[in-house]
Amino acid sequence: MAISIQLENVTRAFGPVRGVDDVSLSIRAGEFFTLLGSSGCGKSTLLKLVGGFDAPTGGRIAFDGRDMGGVPANARPVNTVFQSLGLFPHMSVAQNVGYGLSLRGLRGAALAAKVEGALDLVELSGFGPRDVNLLSGGQRQRVALARALVMEPGILLLDEPLTGLDERLRQQMRDEFARLHKRTGATFILVTHNQDEALSLSDRMGVMHQGRLQQVDAPARFFEAPANAFVARFVGIDIQLKHEGVTSAGEFGSAVVAGQKVPVRIGGPVVPTQSVVALRPDRLFLQSTDERPLQEPDALLMLRVVESRFRGLHHDVTLAFADGQTVVVAQGADRPLPEPGRHVPLVVAAGGAILIPTA
Repeated sequence: MAISIQLENVTRAFGPVRGVDDVSLSIRAGEFFTLLGSSGCGKSTLLKLVGGFDAPTGGRIAFDGRDMGGVPANARPVNTVFQSLGLFPHMSVAQNVGYGLSLRGLRGAALAAKVEGALDLVELSGFGPRDVNLLSGGQRQRVALARALVMEPGILLLDEPLTGLDERLRQQMRDEFARLHKRTGATFILVTHNQDEALSLSDRMGVMHQGRLQQVDAPARFFEAPANAFVARFVGIDIQLKHEGVTSAGEFGSAVVAGQKVPVRIGGPVVPTQSVVALRPDRLFLQSTDERPLQEPDALLMLRVVESRFRGLHHDVTLAFADGQTVVVAQGADRPLPEPGRHVPLVVAAGGAILIPTA
């Protein structure tokens, strides 16, 4: 049965350093929640606190409202898949998967049936007798998942489990996680620094930085209204422009960048003097001077072409404002490339410019 998780002002201090700093969060039963952030931001430390592998120095963690203070890891309804997997090299696949159940006293046909059911769940039916040392990386990952799922946990913790796999296997296992989440109904918490994993798997996700949650939201909201410049950069909105002034009217406004007016959507409470204009790369389009825009733009800016770089299926075209600030726009490989030094129109489609806090 899926379990909800409540964190109230949770802190984990390591001397003067706070690895987790006053985090409050509620995760719904059955939700797929992802903690996203760079190395050292506190996401794995927070996961260990939930799993009972470490204890907070302050705050409260509860499952379905029940305080977990003092409850050890082996007494919590939680199983974990670690980055290192931690498979026992001297055991077969079946022995690895059934190890936890055997510690609970399950034996014989009942144990075998549970193990085979878990292997079937991860599409490794019949692999029980095999040597884990002879499996591929993706198969070993599935064995680790089966070992966690066979215990029928209410909460499954995934601590950067795809690190070290090649891109094809990462995509395959990502799809596997989504399928297993639907089939088991358990509460999943994934820790990762990979935004593609977070965006494609999560019901909601939280971006962490320096031990604090910067934003908790549905994946799409991180692009529509990033909480600040750090969050925007972390999800791939790297174009962040200094402006010369802002006029606002509720949710919308206008910013002046190097003398050109840019209509902006205002993403929450923003102090104009402590803000930047973030441009979504998926809402930027180059057009030839003799073309009409494919859609009605929010803004049409005239920028100078600096250079173009071939990226395979597209070119990255770098454009500059009069004050030297630059914008990089993807131009399809089959589209004509503007010459360096020319001034060309840049279409900013609806919702493409957002005014966000610098911090």
